[in-house]
Amino acid sequence: MKVKIFTMLSMLLSVFAFAQTGTLSGTVIDAATGEPLLGTNIIVRGTNTGATTNENGYYELDLEAGDYTIDIYFIGYETLTRNITMEAGQDMTLDASLQPSASVMDEVVVSANRRPQKITRAPATVNVISSEQIEAFAGPNPGELAARQKGVDFVRSGVQGTGINIRGFNSAFNSKNLQVEDGRISSLIATGLPLGSFTTITKEDIERVEIILGPNAALYGPNAHNGLVNTLTKDPRTSEGLDLVVGAGNQSQLTARGRYAQKVNDNFAFKVWGERTQGEEFEYVDSVYVGTQAYDELDLDRDFSTTKFGAATYFTFNETSDLIASYGHSNNSNLGVTNAGRNQIKDWSIDYLQLKYVSPHFYGNLYHTWSKTEDTYAINQRTQNYVSFINNGFSEEEARERSFTEQWFPIDGFPNGGVSLPRGSVFEDASTRLNAEGQYNNNIGNLTYVVGAQYQQDNADSNGTYLLDQDGGITIDQVGVYGQLEYTFEKADLDLLFVARYDNHELYGGNFIPKAALVKNFDFGSFRLTYGQGIAAPSILNLSGNLFGGLVLGNGEGFTLEDGTEIPELQVETIKSWEVGYKGKLLGDKIYMEANAYYNRSENFLSPLINISATSPVATRGGTPIGELIPGSDGSFVLTYLNFGEVDTYGADLGINYFINDKNRLSFNYSYFDYSLDENDPANDANRDGQVLETDLPINTPQNKFGLGYYYNGSKFFGSLYGRYVQEYDFFSGINIAAETQDLDGDGVNEIVENARVGRTWNYGPLGGFFNVDLTAGYRFSEKWTLGASITNLFDSEVRQFVASPAIGRLYMVELKFHLPVGGNK
Repeated sequence: MKVKIFTMLSMLLSVFAFAQTGTLSGTVIDAATGEPLLGTNIIVRGTNTGATTNENGYYELDLEAGDYTIDIYFIGYETLTRNITMEAGQDMTLDASLQPSASVMDEVVVSANRRPQKITRAPATVNVISSEQIEAFAGPNPGELAARQKGVDFVRSGVQGTGINIRGFNSAFNSKNLQVEDGRISSLIATGLPLGSFTTITKEDIERVEIILGPNAALYGPNAHNGLVNTLTKDPRTSEGLDLVVGAGNQSQLTARGRYAQKVNDNFAFKVWGERTQGEEFEYVDSVYVGTQAYDELDLDRDFSTTKFGAATYFTFNETSDLIASYGHSNNSNLGVTNAGRNQIKDWSIDYLQLKYVSPHFYGNLYHTWSKTEDTYAINQRTQNYVSFINNGFSEEEARERSFTEQWFPIDGFPNGGVSLPRGSVFEDASTRLNAEGQYNNNIGNLTYVVGAQYQQDNADSNGTYLLDQDGGITIDQVGVYGQLEYTFEKADLDLLFVARYDNHELYGGNFIPKAALVKNFDFGSFRLTYGQGIAAPSILNLSGNLFGGLVLGNGEGFTLEDGTEIPELQVETIKSWEVGYKGKLLGDKIYMEANAYYNRSENFLSPLINISATSPVATRGGTPIGELIPGSDGSFVLTYLNFGEVDTYGADLGINYFINDKNRLSFNYSYFDYSLDENDPANDANRDGQVLETDLPINTPQNKFGLGYYYNGSKFFGSLYGRYVQEYDFFSGINIAAETQDLDGDGVNEIVENARVGRTWNYGPLGGFFNVDLTAGYRFSEKWTLGASITNLFDSEVRQFVASPAIGRLYMVELKFHLPVGGNK
């Protein structure tokens, strides 16, 4: 009887509770165009309860009786806030018209927490490059705009070659900043380097770029070590139309780009894009030393070109679920800087296929990437090979032909006076990568939880040219699982975040990566405290490399020397980071400020290439005799990578935006970086020469840098003027040195001499030490026609920004853009 009464009471309580629940619903549109805004977030403040609009801009959510504050926000638009009172069992309508955002305070970001949230609540320092900024910049490479972001080291190695670094430890082979494009890890498979100019995305399809400063590996996995660069492309349902762009500039630059997007019906939309860009690099020839004699790089080709195309389809299952399929391709020929000289990249193509499922609670992502090149080669090695044949009496024709694969060594008493050894300079690549990810999120009251798993299989295949894959490609599996808890203390307006991740890699093993953050929110902004860890994983090249006939071998399995010395296999480089920050208003509503200070502890750096056979020949690698692994090798000279050292780094970043009015804005940013190195700790001796020197731990970043900008955006005319200062600093990366004259070990002899040969390369002196001014300007003749221009290094200062690279002079580009609205955007 008691059970029946209890059951009846439970049923009555359930019915009563249901009766107290009402439905809040409405439609969200663009205030300017009247178009519905698909994917708008409607959030009940102080909770993680919310809804997302469908393709018609419609949403609904159930709420119990009570008073609520509702935040309505969409990326690129102002946040709308409404206070409502839900009566018991009442249904309420709340429609909204959103204006394009004119304030950074209203920015919505997705990278810091892998979900949309106001930038002031993000538990990280996030720089945003918006679609408006990208469209206002003339030129095919919007990466130039990264130079205007706080905390970012932007370098240019040529007309097309640009790169970014975050918080130190840059090199000519930097893989510590993870690059993500629409949920894809976008890096080269064997080297782990970011795709950079190899990207398959064209500028007109970029919605925004979000740059996170500091480690974010807990959510994104290995190599989100110093930072993350996340590129998001446009949804065709909210960006319909035809865009055609043609442009030209100095250095013989020509570009033609196009994009078309259309929403066919309520269930289907698509977009297509394409690009062809070409030009000529600055005139510069790197020196290749054979003995003490310098030679010009052989057959240097300064022409560069990029061809891209792709397509994506968006299928809507229901009001909140999408299936997105896409394909992209790029083909690239250019000059690439490495820590062993430059590469002549020829017809290196990148392709991907991707399938994504997106719904309010579940996210699925499956994609396949493949890389292909057959004719790319290391210019330095090929030049050395060529010289070895020419200097020993071989014909020009034979020397050129054999320079791709062999080097001649004169030896008295040998037939023909010497012997040729395999010293291949060609890099072939037919590598593939398979990635899969599943994620589920939900909330219980004020607690939001996320669980997910990622799988990656790399199949590196160099056809035996630069990897230990003579018997077939190298296949490596890695799996990562992660969980996130975020709780909002409503009355205190306090967000608490915990993230934990575990990665397991087939070669370097398992790693646990945590992150925690505390964000205190106010109406004027937020303060936060963040702790995070990150790892920089050795690449397949570091683990299984086989370059120049076995002179360089990867250290994925460890070595044993003939005297019994054990050389341990590589482990991941780790970083632990503590950061405090503020984001919000300053002295009124017109000034937005973001400031942070951080302290990092890094361990187990990847060393430069070290000759481990200096004291005793190498006997085995991973138990395999070196003569079996590399036929003809006696192990008397083997270069490889080791882990070493520990260093503390610290710094601060400041960014201020002053919104004079709707058309005029001023910006200022400043970054400081420094480090503490124990020179008495032998573990910090990277090259094992018995001394700890600055060159052992290349910091490779300026101590101070700042930028000043003015931006104008009128109905017809728009433009910007930006000045960037970078303090002079030394740079060491493999054979490449750019540093002032100095006595490193205090013996009275200058090991580094400016404007002279140092080791195997020429030292032109420190990088940085400049203040450059960039100008952009444009005019909108009509809704359809826009003329834009950009000038980098307006005053033509001769500035060398990177090693093994030319001094960068003035660059300019003029573009004409045609835009034809279609569909609902007419």
